[in-house]
Amino acid sequence: TLGPLEQNVLVMKMPNITKEFAANRIYESFRVLPSLQAPSRSLMITSSSREKENTPRDRVPRTVSVDMLSRNISIILENLLKHYEQSQLPTHGQSLPTVVRTNILIRSMGPVSELGMDYSMDCYFRQYWRDKRLSFKGPIKSLSLSIKMLDKIWRPDTYFYNGKHSHIHTITVPNKLLRLDQNGGILYSMRLTIKATCPMELKNFPMDRQSCPLVIGSYGYTNRQLVYEWQNHDDAVTFVPGMTLNQFDLISMMHRNSTSRRREGDFSVLHVAFNLKRHTGYFLIQVYVPCILIVVLSWVSFWIHREATSDRVGLCVTAVLTLSTISLDSRTDLPKVKYATALDWFLLMSFLYCIATLLEFAGVHYFTKLGSGEIPRMEQWEDICTTDTSQEHISEAEAEGEAEGEVDPEPEDDIIYVTENEENDKISESLNSSNEICDCGVEHEALGLEYEQGLPSTLTTAAGGVGFRKCNTLICPIYNDPGYIFPKASSHASTMERTTQTEPPAVSRMKQMWLCLKSDESFRKQRERDAAAQNTGQRRGATSYVNSVSLIDRVARVAFPMSFAFFNLLYWLAYGMYKKEFSWSTIKS
Repeated sequence: TLGPLEQNVLVMKMPNITKEFAANRIYESFRVLPSLQAPSRSLMITSSSREKENTPRDRVPRTVSVDMLSRNISIILENLLKHYEQSQLPTHGQSLPTVVRTNILIRSMGPVSELGMDYSMDCYFRQYWRDKRLSFKGPIKSLSLSIKMLDKIWRPDTYFYNGKHSHIHTITVPNKLLRLDQNGGILYSMRLTIKATCPMELKNFPMDRQSCPLVIGSYGYTNRQLVYEWQNHDDAVTFVPGMTLNQFDLISMMHRNSTSRRREGDFSVLHVAFNLKRHTGYFLIQVYVPCILIVVLSWVSFWIHREATSDRVGLCVTAVLTLSTISLDSRTDLPKVKYATALDWFLLMSFLYCIATLLEFAGVHYFTKLGSGEIPRMEQWEDICTTDTSQEHISEAEAEGEAEGEVDPEPEDDIIYVTENEENDKISESLNSSNEICDCGVEHEALGLEYEQGLPSTLTTAAGGVGFRKCNTLICPIYNDPGYIFPKASSHASTMERTTQTEPPAVSRMKQMWLCLKSDESFRKQRERDAAAQNTGQRRGATSYVNSVSLIDRVARVAFPMSFAFFNLLYWLAYGMYKKEFSWSTIKS
């Protein structure tokens, strides 16, 4: 047991604790007796010297004010949420709607898909509202809170009316920000990737302009409970400097406040429309220029000889197939719409020109082609095969035979038949007079070997190895008609009929066009006879060539390029100069 003196010494050593210190459980105030608050100067010097020795120079000692600040923030939040009702609006019971102000900062935009008719963008979506139940007083003007506080306070049920797929970025942590100020103002910001629908009108594709909207509103609160407004109306929707799109140019942007009427009532919504203009450079390089070059390439057939059937047809068919491939490839990224786009009209025009080139050759081949084969004509034919030289050759052979007295004891039957048969004499005379049958010398016998089989044996041989042979069809422009080459014994009426046929009655051009479209066989035959007669008359002047350039080809060489250039001019004026004006009435939400 301690004596009275020792007890008094122990009491003097214990500190004197006031009532305020004992009453405050969280030690907000710490008060002691003046004797304890003011220690001796020597003790303070020794204690400070020891702290300097034991504490590093770069280390800041934790003061009592920092601990008190953190404790005060925790106490403030606990007191604010003590009687807070999360399910009630901030203006509950005040007959006033809660106002939510919104703004958007767009970091990137795209891609814009025509096939799905949608677009996507990465943005910072900010909402600001005031909740007086969360107001507080103190030296701190605003508090940055953890996102866990979002589960304990009221927040608006904002969603995107035309959104298809949106998500919040969560790497490395959920990209959200929550800030509270003294007046109860709450700033809620998050980073979103929004994919929204964009109804498109593709009639002017790829020279079109599109307006892609974004509609923001509340899912469950009507405009009597919750109202949305744009914050800083002039700068409500902004972009990061240097932002560009791949396929479009952002030419303008519109935003407004409006009301959406639904079955549940009227809802406050925010509209923003991004007006875009498409780049045409890609389509010029990949579609327009190749199509124009293919059409121009198909016109090369106008300069190819009309006897080269396989070459001209193959060129036109290749052009049509190439255009088909380009057309199918250009439609892969487009939706199956019910109307034709500007690109479809251009491809259709290119198709029509390639097909018209093929049909033009069909007309040339059917109506104006003279001759049947592709054997080249021989320039020496006029010198070799003439009626006068054949007659002189036969007369010289007979004269030499009479002079020398050399007579063949056993002449061939066909030679006797030729010299004695009057009907054959008439045939040969008629053929020689019309320059349709030529007698060739032995030195040029190879010219007619291919054509001997088509003639009677009575006309294939003659005296001295000289015979009558059918001329090349390229030179004698007759369609191998034996009745025309070997006419029957002519009477006076038939002779008159043939002479009158050389000058057919004049037929109007409209009637000729009708007969051509009708494919009148007699009219075609008559044109062949007229051309053959005209060609035969010109043969003596050495200016005759059957496979000449058709008049249709000559006209097509000028008509096709001029008309194609004219249609291209109209096309680019109609679609290139058209500018769509954007307004809220034309935007489809």
